[in-house]
Amino acid sequence: MGILLPGMGAVATTLIAGVLAVRKGGAQPVGSLTQMGNIRTGKRTANNYPKIKHYVPLADLDDIEFGGWDVYEDNVYQAALKAGVLDARTLETVRPELEALVPMKAAFDRHYVKNLDGTHIKSFTTKHDLAEQVIDDIRTFKATRGCSRLVMVWCGSTEIYHEPSETHRTLAAFEEGLHANAANIAPSMIYAYAALKEGVPFVNGAPNLTVDVPALLELAAITGTPVAGKDFKTGQTLMKTIVAPGLSARALGVRGWFSTNILGNRDGLVLDDPDNFRTKEVSKLSVLEDIFHPEVNPELYGDMYHKVRINYYPPAGDNKESWDNIDIFGWLGYPMQIKINFLCRDSILAAPLVLDLALFMDLAKRAGMSGVQEWLSFYLKSPQTVDDLRPEHDIFKQLVTLHNTLRHIMGEEPVTDAAPDEYQDAAEAF
Repeated sequence: MGILLPGMGAVATTLIAGVLAVRKGGAQPVGSLTQMGNIRTGKRTANNYPKIKHYVPLADLDDIEFGGWDVYEDNVYQAALKAGVLDARTLETVRPELEALVPMKAAFDRHYVKNLDGTHIKSFTTKHDLAEQVIDDIRTFKATRGCSRLVMVWCGSTEIYHEPSETHRTLAAFEEGLHANAANIAPSMIYAYAALKEGVPFVNGAPNLTVDVPALLELAAITGTPVAGKDFKTGQTLMKTIVAPGLSARALGVRGWFSTNILGNRDGLVLDDPDNFRTKEVSKLSVLEDIFHPEVNPELYGDMYHKVRINYYPPAGDNKESWDNIDIFGWLGYPMQIKINFLCRDSILAAPLVLDLALFMDLAKRAGMSGVQEWLSFYLKSPQTVDDLRPEHDIFKQLVTLHNTLRHIMGEEPVTDAAPDEYQDAAEAF
């Protein structure tokens, strides 16, 4: 199985080096649900919690080939050193393998990422020509690496904010736009188009407008290909989807939630541009509203003020730091506060998500599933849904959905923690 990664920066290089280190027995894939997580099967007995990788037929880590594209020509070892996520000792253990991985030239448009100046990029006359070059890259990689199947996961930068247009409404209009060099077809869409044309599952790991447009969903349906998006759920948003469901479950009110971050990696540099930040802001702001449902709980959340800030601070590197100030209220409206200071490592949190998403999307393809894979919302800040349904952001509900989808794939019944038959003895006592 091949994993293709548009954008071979901090996240992608951390993933690749990590998988290679795990293969050699020098590390554990902590944070990866597919490798370390368990799933309950049947009743709640000690023997009914196998590891997910032993429950469903996932690709083995030893059988994965990596490839991708980047706007800089550094090999993966050089890129990982510059990213500064993993220490030199870890990288040295897999240095020959990393040095052998050289990115292909990227499909790049600086209009969408103003703060990057790509030097390792494709030349083209039309965006259709550019898409054909990416398709050729996919075919060449598959043939030369001996892969029977592929998955593509966008690990590139956040593109500037833009909304769907007529170009994105139908596949015919989109392809016409490719031939006409339509300005509103972003690089991420070109990668997605190329992948879907080849029947390669595509995951959007950024908040970009990519596969969540009718044209590309139409193509996914034609080729029977799974898609998922968008935006990896890592630092601050991960904490929100853990804390907010707890407040909602206890019917505690929230008056305000102020969030700010500092980070200094390439992602921080890109987000230092207001147009790129707007894309990320929209992604991050939607989370609380969809957890608290202020329209049905106006007394608790109707007047909640939510603010998000991201600040580029080069000394921080990939070690993002986030602060959350949460003004809550309880019985009789008495105020309280919660303060969260999360000193996280952005790519350390993101790398296992990329692995899991790739393995699960490959499983979905082999299981005959196509189109939007909403069951993978567990991993994403702005989960893509079917028919414009409201997304579920509660991470605990998302995990139940993920587990039950795996059970469905394996021909088993869904499991809930409140199955009536498990509580029958207690009920009869009354």
